Formats: sequence, structure tokens, C-alpha cells
Amino acid sequence: MLLPMRLRLSLSYLAVLLLGMSLAAVLAWLAVESLFLSTQRENLLAQARLTAAALQGATLPDQSTQSYSQVLNVQPGLHTRLLSEGGAVLVGLPVGDVPLQAPPAENAASVTPAVLLARPEIRQALDGQPATAVRRVPSAGGRRVLYAAAPVRAEDGSLTGIVYLATPLPPSGLPANVMLQFAGALLLAVVLAGLSGTLLARRLARPLEDMACAAAAVAAGDLDRQVPVGGDMRELHSLGQTFNAMTASLRRSDQTRRAFIADVAHELRTPLTVIKGTIETLEDGALDDTAGRGPLLASMQGETDRLIRMVNDLLVLTRAEAGGLKLKLEPLNLGELARLRCRHLTPLAAARLVELRVAEESTDQTRVLGDADRLAQVLDNLLDNAIRYAPDGTNVTVTIRRAGGWSECTVSDHGPGIPAQHLPFIFERFYRADASRDRHTGGAGLGLAIARALVQAHGGDIEAASREGEGTDVTFRLPCAGTDTELPES
Repeated sequence: MLLPMRLRLSLSYLAVLLLGMSLAAVLAWLAVESLFLSTQRENLLAQARLTAAALQGATLPDQSTQSYSQVLNVQPGLHTRLLSEGGAVLVGLPVGDVPLQAPPAENAASVTPAVLLARPEIRQALDGQPATAVRRVPSAGGRRVLYAAAPVRAEDGSLTGIVYLATPLPPSGLPANVMLQFAGALLLAVVLAGLSGTLLARRLARPLEDMACAAAAVAAGDLDRQVPVGGDMRELHSLGQTFNAMTASLRRSDQTRRAFIADVAHELRTPLTVIKGTIETLEDGALDDTAGRGPLLASMQGETDRLIRMVNDLLVLTRAEAGGLKLKLEPLNLGELARLRCRHLTPLAAARLVELRVAEESTDQTRVLGDADRLAQVLDNLLDNAIRYAPDGTNVTVTIRRAGGWSECTVSDHGPGIPAQHLPFIFERFYRADASRDRHTGGAGLGLAIARALVQAHGGDIEAASREGEGTDVTFRLPCAGTDTELPES
């Protein structure tokens, strides 16, 4: 059975408090009982001493004619102030063989002299020292009885008798009124503990309950739900911040997903529309026009190739971002790869009157561990992007250098540059800094996003710097071959 958190916390807190209070109650009970018994000992012993002092120098009863006398405030000036069932008995010395009357607290008629003299408090009193003792008395129903014995001395200091007092102790160890007070205090403590546990559980559970409701709302699709962040509990404060950050991330992801779907639909719509229009034109009779159908078929083929490239780019990008891209890592020279890709794109650059150059600081220190095909794709995307924006008669330079344990490759152009407000977003999918360029001159907006994903898959990073009106530098860094830099698993 699943219990609410607030109830579970309340019960757990109450159980812990009850366990602690039970242990404290036991210890307190033992301490109070010990204090009560110690007080009773002192009081009864004081009464025995007062009685013995009052009898000092008096003529004690003759044991041969009166076996065991009980003193009940009958002596002139003697006030024992005994407890309810207490009684003071006077034992004259020497003790004969006649049975002696037992103290009233024992609930017995008599006791033999041998038994009386064997008691430790009597023996200590015979030695001249007042003493007390506690025993369970069978004749009193097994009840505990407290005894006190004090010596009675003559004028010359000799021992003439013993004052013997006894009083029963409460069966539970404490008087009934003390027990009632103790039980009342314990009950009050339990009530206060229950109230404090309920309040504390409510204080702890309410933020978690709010967070559970918010999580249910987020699961239902409400990504705008937030939880209050506050209070003086660091863990709950941190949990609230993390939850709000998570919902914010989900919102961004959802917005990115929606934008991605919209962008893909937009990018696919144009070539599909062209293909559909071409097919309709051919169906309307252009298919029989030998001279006119060639350009139509060429246009349809170009749009089909463009669709294939876009799908392939999206597939590579998705795999790279999901960590599912398989890389064939091997040592390679980044400078040689850059020169190879420049030679491959020279015809494209020449058509735009742009010259491609490679500048390498050290040919033997720019070896990296990478996938040649994927890094060639990175360079092609960066070079193609730079050629598109480079003015006629300028050059695009690829600079290779070593920086610590990294090899850096920078592709620079002298184009119009990228405005500062667009620079942080140029590596996003389908993002175009120059909205005036159509998808035929500016591409689909996937080149830089693919470059970033492939570089990050190699354990590197990429960044762009631009000066508006002067040009743009795009730099990516890869760990040098043989360094301790960890590469992602491929």
C-alpha cells in the first residue's frame, strides 16, 4: 500500500520521537525512583536518629519482662513523625531469647532474635552506626520495605538499645501522585511531538508535493510549469532550481524540434514543388518535345540530387548528435588533407574568381587521430561556405598550426562578415545569417551544423570570429595524434 509522503514522514518522525522519549522515560523513571528511594532513606534514617537522640539516657524496657516495645509517640517529648504505615520499635540490649514483635510494615506478628540480629542494618547499628536497608518481605505480599536502625546510647556513651523503623515502599517504585504527574508529562510530550512531527512533515512534504504535481503537468505536456524556489533547505532549493532548469531545457528542445520540423518541411517543399511541377509539365505534353524536355529533366534531376544531399546531411547530423556516428580513426596529416580538399574545390572557387591557399606552420606536428572522410566533409563545408561569401578577386586561406596538444585549422575569408547578433547561432541547423540569400545561393543552412557535430564527435571544438565588413574566421581544433587527450568512443 502506497502511503502519502506527508503521512509517511509524520509516522516516521513520530516513531523516532516515541523511541527516543521511551528511552528517556525509562532513564528518567530510574533516576526519579533512585532519587525517591534516596530521599526516603534519608528521611527514615533522620527519624530513627531523632528517636534515638530523644531516648538517650532514658531507662529502656526490660527485655525479660517486656519482649519488644513499640514507641508510638508515648515518650514525653518524643515525636517520630513517621510515615503512614511506619512504626518505631525499641530494642533493648542485651537481646534475650524471647520472640520479638515485628515492625508493623512487615505485617508479621513476631520475629526471632537470631533473624533480627542477622539483618545488616541491625548489625551496623550494634556497631554504633545508623543504617538503612531495603528488602522484599514475603509476609507483606512481596512488597519492598525500607528499614532504618539507629543506636541508643546511655549518658556515658555506652550502647543501651536500638531504634528500629520500617515503612513500606510503593509497589511501582514511586507514589501514585508522582506516577500520575509522570504519565501526564509523557502524554503531553507525545502530543507535542505529534504536532511538531506533523508540522515538520508538512513543511518537508509540501514542496515535494508541489513538485510532483508540476512533474505530472510536465508529463501531460505543460512545459511552462515551474515550481517555487525558496525556503531555507538547500536540497529542496537545489531540487527546485534543477526542476525549473529541466523544464526550460525541455521547452527549448520542444521549440527546437518544432523549428526543425518546420525548417525541414520548408526546405523539402521547394524541390518537391519543382519536381511536381516538372512532372505535370511533362505530362501536359512537354515529354514529346525533344528540345524542351532536356532542361526540364535536368532541373528535376538537380532538385532530386539536392533532396538526396539534404537527407544525407540530416542523417549525418542526427547520428553525430546522437553519438551513433561510426568513425574510422587513424593518424593523418591535417595539412595534407586541407591541401587535398582545396585542390578538389579549386574549380568551384575559380568560377567565382576566388583563390584557395593553405598555410601550414609545421608539416610534421599537425598529425591528428581522425576519420579522413568525415574531416574532409568538415573542410568541404567550411570552404564551400567561405567561397560563397568571398568577394570576387579575393582569396580563402586555410591555416594549420599546432597549439599545445591540439592541431588548429582556420578557414578565413574576406567577405562581408557576420553581424555580432547572429554569430552565436551560425552553427544551428537551418540558420542563415543573411536572410536575403535564398537556399540556392546560401545552401540549406546545414553545413556549419554538420561541421560542428563532426568536430565534436572527434573530441574537438569549433568556433567562429568575424569582423563585419572585413571577413570571417572559422577555427576547429582536434587532439594531436599521440597526446593524452581522450577521444569519444567510436
